[in-house]
Order: sequence, then structure tokens, then C-alpha cells
Amino acid sequence: MTEEHKILDKTILDVAAKMVLAARTAPKTRGRNTIEMAILSGDQKINLAEQMKTIGMETGAHYFERDAANVLQSSCLVLIGTRIQTMQLPHCGLCGFADCESKEKYKKVPCAYNITDLGIALGSAVSVAMDHRIDNRVMYTAGMAARDLHLMGPDIKMVLAVPLSASSKNIFFDRKT
Repeated sequence: MTEEHKILDKTILDVAAKMVLAARTAPKTRGRNTIEMAILSGDQKINLAEQMKTIGMETGAHYFERDAANVLQSSCLVLIGTRIQTMQLPHCGLCGFADCESKEKYKKVPCAYNITDLGIALGSAVSVAMDHRIDNRVMYTAGMAARDLHLMGPDIKMVLAVPLSASSKNIFFDRKT
């Protein structure tokens, strides 16, 4: 590995840590934390890409395999996920149920605020990558593979992934569909 690649990889990992910090400090509904983060690199990244390829082959969704190629080219990934937990807000119903008590009967249905908090944390994280000029792309495909592999624990039910790269040409664009 050249000196430049060592510098780039170290810098990208440093920024990934800052992305985790930004996601952690992003506002959360009622101040309750349902968000978890992780950074993947090395063998973990390779295992994730293999799971993405498997999902693509099993489902016929070819874009999982395309995204797996991007994951393998990236330096690392930031995973941001959430557990499903109601916020016990009165008179809400944004999830489609009358109230949190009614929604609690359907444990796999997310609270609207879990998804909202995940989006806010994700936006905070990718803004850090942008501020440091690190190429990135939000991938639900890599998030699904991470969820299936329980990389963030079995109680994290929704995961989005952000692979990071620094190269002369952004690897996340001009991709074959």
C-alpha cells in the first residue's frame, strides 16, 4: 500500500468516527435513543458484500450485487440503525394505529419516530462526510445485509449503510443499473 493510500484510509476512518459522533448527537424524539452505529472495514466489509451478493442472487434484485461491488471498493462503511420502540406520545397515530398501545401489538411495525430519528441521524452523518469531501452513498441494500447478519445486534431492525471512498472518480456514480 502506498503512503497516499495509508493517509486516505486513516483519514476516512477518522471521518467515519466523526460521522458516528454526529449521528449520536443528532436530535432524538423525546431525547430517547433508539439509534446504534458501527463502522465496518476489512473482513467485516467483505462478509457484508458477500451477503449482499447472496441477497441479489436469491431475489433477482441485481442492484444488490452492483452495490456489493461498491462496498468492496470502499474504504469502510458507517452503519446506522434503529430498534423499534414507541415513543408513547399522546394523540399521535403517525404509524397508522390509533395510539402507541395499539401499535405495541404489532412488534415488527416501526414507530414513525424511529424512522424519523434514523433519517435525522443519517443526515447528520453524511453531512460530516460531505464537509470532509469524502465520497459516500446511502445504501439500503448494504443496510439490509447488515441487518440480516445481525451486525448491530438482533434488536436493530432497520439499518442504512454509508460506504466511504476517496478517489479521483466517485465510485458511487455512473454505475450500471
